[in-house]
Amino acid sequence: MLIAMATASGLAFLLYRNELGRLRDAVGRGSRVANLDIGPIEYADNGAGIPLLSIHGAGGGFDQGLALAADLVGEGFRVVAPSRFGYLRTPVPQDRSAAAQGDAHGALLSELNIPKAVVVGVSAGARSAVELTLRHSDRVAALILVVPALYSPTSPVSIDVGRGNKFAFWAVNAGGDFAWWAAETIAPSILIRFVGVRPALVAAAPQAEQDRVMSFIRDIEPLSLRFPGINIDSAPELHELPLEHITAPTIIISARDDLFNTLPAAEFAAAKIQGARLVVYDTGGHLLVGQAQQVRKAIRMFLAGAGLIPSSNRMKP
Repeated sequence: MLIAMATASGLAFLLYRNELGRLRDAVGRGSRVANLDIGPIEYADNGAGIPLLSIHGAGGGFDQGLALAADLVGEGFRVVAPSRFGYLRTPVPQDRSAAAQGDAHGALLSELNIPKAVVVGVSAGARSAVELTLRHSDRVAALILVVPALYSPTSPVSIDVGRGNKFAFWAVNAGGDFAWWAAETIAPSILIRFVGVRPALVAAAPQAEQDRVMSFIRDIEPLSLRFPGINIDSAPELHELPLEHITAPTIIISARDDLFNTLPAAEFAAAKIQGARLVVYDTGGHLLVGQAQQVRKAIRMFLAGAGLIPSSNRMKP
């Protein structure tokens, strides 16, 4: 029995090492680093068409930004996807505030000679997306906030601290690549709940949606390369911003069963931003499971109404 256990452990560790090596190789390709006055900023620049800045959430990086843009808007855009402070090859500067991140986004657009872009901010990425829009309004053609982890005066964004999430918190705080991989392999429901979705919802979803959720969880690895950024996002200093000053066309999307409780923040932002459109789904959780087609349709209709979607792309599903 001891030999069998040792053999199984050895095989598991070998699988882990191979998978981690593959993931490290994947995030080591497909991006560049811009040396800006604010500091180095890693980014990907893919596609052609209307410029779109895709700002990832917690646990992300340029790779998550690219994946989110593909899911949310599809083809016909030049997608610029930065790694925010502390993620992958973007270091943590002395000023790591959301306002400084918004300035970094603006500086990156200037570096790439992009005068104006559609801005997508997802989850914790909504904070710097809003700061960019407030601080550099001339850079933002339209603002898309998806499950925004923003300020709410009545019911703040939060996360369940049950036993399963305590383990996930431990793995994150330890920068534990092996712990995250083991949970993904042995008990994925722990991580599904940790990213804001009820496991039962995923289990009942079509296979394509289950695969999308697990791909999102898998791509948080290597966790150790994202830990400094997760640490920033986990202790935000949220306060009320002058959202009424935002003039860019805005759409805000959330779900009632988001385990991160982003709906109150979405409703508050929609009430403050003049003309903002609010889209709320009854189910979907933080990853909007089962709503992918509806979300893309809502965003494309919004962009079409603002004259910001390629005509060749309007009739595509």
